[in-house]
Amino acid sequence: MPNPVAWFEVSGPDASALQSFYGEAFDWKIDASNPMNYGMVEMSEGGIPGGVGPSPDGTPHAIFYVAVDDVQAALDKIGKLGGMTVVPPMDVPDGPTIALFADPAGNMIGLMKSM
Repeated sequence: MPNPVAWFEVSGPDASALQSFYGEAFDWKIDASNPMNYGMVEMSEGGIPGGVGPSPDGTPHAIFYVAVDDVQAALDKIGKLGGMTVVPPMDVPDGPTIALFADPAGNMIGLMKSM
């Protein structure tokens, strides 16, 4: 698969409650010991890494991120196919470049620069 799903994220207004829920429901080890209270989910064999944390605007969401070589080029192609950029490329502190787009049905999907 040339552009695999490489990250997932679950967010909501009460990050601690979500972290507790997913930790207990699936026995996930979630480390939220950082200033943003963003819980990094420990990757297991055969799984992908991800996070459970606060939603910037309080709206709950679940997103998967597709790894691409060039985030802006992917957004340009997505736009030509009927998708729409929701969040333009941005650099995550100590992390990758990411962006969000809406597919033609309105689903929000993430892109992240291949690492």
